[in-house]
Amino acid sequence: MRQRKVKNLEEKIFDNSRYFVENPGKLRGKWRDVFDNGNEIVLELGAGKGDFLIKQAEIRPDRNHIGIEGQLSVVLRALQKLEKSGLSNVRFASGFVWDPVELFAENEVAGIYLNFSDPWPKAAHSKRRLTHRNYLLSYHKILKPAGFIEIKTDSDGLFLFTESEAKDASDMFLTEETTEDLHSSEFRAKDIKSEYEVKFMEAGKAIHYMRLVKSAN
Repeated sequence: MRQRKVKNLEEKIFDNSRYFVENPGKLRGKWRDVFDNGNEIVLELGAGKGDFLIKQAEIRPDRNHIGIEGQLSVVLRALQKLEKSGLSNVRFASGFVWDPVELFAENEVAGIYLNFSDPWPKAAHSKRRLTHRNYLLSYHKILKPAGFIEIKTDSDGLFLFTESEAKDASDMFLTEETTEDLHSSEFRAKDIKSEYEVKFMEAGKAIHYMRLVKSAN
């Protein structure tokens, strides 16, 4: 969806700059310094307007939460919500992540959330999908032992693709939970919803879900 141009965008980002990470690559291996504590770090790629991550941060104050979103105007909405929440364990950054290893060091992340990522339906664009084996390899590097990936999507094609990629990556990840209809399951992942999840549910779409855990190998 095309975003409307925001007047004085940079100024508005600056007004919320205490929650905004301008150069995330410079913090590789040093993300805990941002939060000034030893709590584990979780990451959402494609954080949107921040609903999901802010809710996660509310119920898990023992974690540091990082959201990365490609559209700066969308990041602004997330920052404004975060400002109102009063939470200190969340930061947002803007950018398209082609290789997570460029932003995070080995074993630096405890968990990764991929909520309604772009399905990139054309086969020629499969390497852009955030569950492609190249991404899974990078996730494996930055995740700590027993670190997790939680994936939600309304796309049948992306879910089938992810199942195949996860099977091929079974030496790196174990599939701990999977379902084609999350909200008919007993999985706890249905408790916190992103803004897209709410919209898709209201439209009658099933939410597909998978949880992968970094294997001990």
